[in-house]
Amino acid sequence: MTTDIDTPSRQQQLAAGSIGSDVSFLMARANAVSLSTANTRLAGHGLRVRSYSVLALACDDGRPSQKEIAELLRLDPSQVVSLIDDLQDRGYVERVPDPRDRRSNVLTATPKGREAHARARVDARRAEEDLLAPLTVAERETLSRVLRQLAFPSA
Repeated sequence: MTTDIDTPSRQQQLAAGSIGSDVSFLMARANAVSLSTANTRLAGHGLRVRSYSVLALACDDGRPSQKEIAELLRLDPSQVVSLIDDLQDRGYVERVPDPRDRRSNVLTATPKGREAHARARVDARRAEEDLLAPLTVAERETLSRVLRQLAFPSA
């Protein structure tokens, strides 16, 4: 069922108010649209943005700890444990002892996980293209640079 808010003209009318110039609202709205687009594309792989992000980190060979993943993704550690458990149950990742600190584990991708990531990455990129289609190449580069500055202000 379609509601009035679902029509683009009604959305534009509501966004024309003061909320339409509120940067926090705009970032939250853009994030919601981005997540929805990506989750739709990743669904065929049995992944969502959060699980895809954890799998991507494991595939990057940085050998992140669960704590590092939680901090990077700004998630509660219990959420990360659940995401890793699911990926591990599917044979995509392994927890292995951290050579720097044997009391903790780091995450590594399995060959099956690398294959799943490679397939899912194609659709993740398509979701990004869908989202960024209204922007020029220069606008995309600027957006990426600004988002990196906001996401990692001390970097």
